Amino acid sequence: MKRLARLSMLLLGLSSVSTAVPLRAQETTVARDAIEQDVPDDFYCGERRLGQWFYCVKPKPTEAPLSAAAEPQVSAADRIAAIGRQLDELKARAILEPSEANVIAYVRFQREQLDRASTFSDTWQRALWQNPDLDYTLQRPVSTVGKRLWLDNRKADRDEVLTNLGQRYGLFYFYAQSCGACEVFAPILRSVTDSHRMTVMAVSMDGGPNREFPNYVVDSGQRARMGVPGNETPALVLFDTQTKRTIPIGYGVLSADEIMDRIFMLTNTKVGSDY
Repeated sequence: MKRLARLSMLLLGLSSVSTAVPLRAQETTVARDAIEQDVPDDFYCGERRLGQWFYCVKPKPTEAPLSAAAEPQVSAADRIAAIGRQLDELKARAILEPSEANVIAYVRFQREQLDRASTFSDTWQRALWQNPDLDYTLQRPVSTVGKRLWLDNRKADRDEVLTNLGQRYGLFYFYAQSCGACEVFAPILRSVTDSHRMTVMAVSMDGGPNREFPNYVVDSGQRARMGVPGNETPALVLFDTQTKRTIPIGYGVLSADEIMDRIFMLTNTKVGSDY
């Protein structure tokens, strides 16, 4: 009997152990599922009071609000073009449908653009006054007094250059006895060359003489060899004795100031410096 009682007790113990193990495993599985599902544990989160620096359920990242779609920027050139198109449209409408409302709309819009242009012009002028490096009138004055002073200074520089220019440069004057313009131009050229001591070689294209330049020569291919285009007379060409380069001065009748200005510019100024 004792042996039977012990066997019964042993069987009961094994059954209790076998039932306890699945229960604990089930609790562990539930806890794991709770963690994976971000469900807070009452004991771990509630009774322990972890404080504000701890959390049981990991907060989900907040989604950044969708920024409003940026409106495309319209360039200044496109805005100006749109204004021009609108002005043309209002004008055409006022002409084709000349009602009072259409005419007033066109005039008002046109006045707005004129006011805008006036503001730009005024701002431009003020900027030039306050920034001398942008003021072109300091290089080429436009006022009466400033322009006169600039011309006087330039003339003095020009005369000084031309006085010494004859040491390096000479002039070829192509003329024809039958050319009426040559009769007018020859005395002008003579006055310039005499006052600045420049040498002139007169070349007759038709073999005729010249009263202002009696020591002329008849053209025997000089003009073609110098690369002077055409057969127009009178023609004035500057010749550089150092570089053997020909520099056409001009064709037709020129005044004394024109002759001197062109020689000065072609020999002593850079392209674009006067503008």
